[in-house]
Amino acid sequence: MINQFTGQLSTQTPNLLLPLVVAPAKVIRGSQILTQVSDAIAHLGNRPLIVGGDRSFKVIQPRLQPVLEQQHLQFAQASYAPDCSEASLKVLREAAKEHKADVIIGVGGGKALDTAKLLAYQLQLPVVTIPTSAATCAAWTALSNVYSDEGAFLYDVALDRCPDLLILDYDLIQTAPSRTLVAGIGDAIAKWYEASVSSGHSEQTLIVAAVQQARVLRDILLQKSAAALKETGSEVWQQVVDATVLLAGVIGGIGGAQCRTVAAHAVHNGLTHICRHGSIHGEKVAYGILVQLRLEEMIQGNQLAASARQQLLKFYTEIGLPQKLSDLGLGNITLSELQTAAEIALAPNSDIHRLPFKVALEQLMAAMVSTTAPVEGNRTQLGLTPTVKEERLSNCTEADN
Repeated sequence: MINQFTGQLSTQTPNLLLPLVVAPAKVIRGSQILTQVSDAIAHLGNRPLIVGGDRSFKVIQPRLQPVLEQQHLQFAQASYAPDCSEASLKVLREAAKEHKADVIIGVGGGKALDTAKLLAYQLQLPVVTIPTSAATCAAWTALSNVYSDEGAFLYDVALDRCPDLLILDYDLIQTAPSRTLVAGIGDAIAKWYEASVSSGHSEQTLIVAAVQQARVLRDILLQKSAAALKETGSEVWQQVVDATVLLAGVIGGIGGAQCRTVAAHAVHNGLTHICRHGSIHGEKVAYGILVQLRLEEMIQGNQLAASARQQLLKFYTEIGLPQKLSDLGLGNITLSELQTAAEIALAPNSDIHRLPFKVALEQLMAAMVSTTAPVEGNRTQLGLTPTVKEERLSNCTEADN
């Protein structure tokens, strides 16, 4: 059964009603750049509250503390644990008021940065984002995703501006596990597959620009990701980090909500309700791309989508992105759990409805268990093919009782 929050899967209003929120006010990037940003931070406030997780605090404290002390800033730290949730935000609002914070600094991965941005938005304070991994473009965007304390996606909030300052320190990014950059590649490459479907036929100038930037982003990642992962810290590695953290954010900024997410992210949202913390955001999104392409094959008979899926399967194999449910730790998923994830992905306000065709529950479930299916030419059709039925039975146990 879908929980009570799934009716709120998107709080974004139609793009034409919102001011265009394109980019952070300032972006500072480079190697060891964190040591040179004290003036930029001090310009925004004197009493920062630093929001992050335990790992991020351990990594960044010896780097950031001297920077803040250089400007005699009175800072405090607060954890966003257990998640970017309503409960965590309530505690953080109290911490910010107690500290008399006049600026929020978010440090960490996507959820830490989403929390910091939303906290700053709620308190009407400036916000600085300092990503410690290249797993998402959250450091750039005017958007925060809110989850339950257990990690299930609930809804997103469109913010009134991008961060006031984004600090991208390549040496800091290098401290993160390589898995996070792989996930960031999966999250970023989704921009093309989602934007081209939702907005590829638009004639609005900025949306056309966003879709074309999504194509550029895809090409950069397809061409350079494998080399970047073998040469951490190299020039090509920095280019891929820029692509996942910065360029991916540009696309949503220029194109707005309709270019940002479609089925791949909707599938991610559904999966968070059944797999919790077994996989990270970009891994679920990458799998969601394959599901979206599979839907295009099954429902539209789209052979270009079939070819794109085969191309991505090879790319995923090369860099280590998940291709099927078992790669996400869901090898023993039950039919009931699969249905729950699919129902949430299909909730009335879900971004999956930006697809140019309707998707039935059974079709989505079939696509979710057939992401690695071979291309079978004309056998792909509406509903379930025999191959999909077989895979559905083999991938979903009967442990529904």
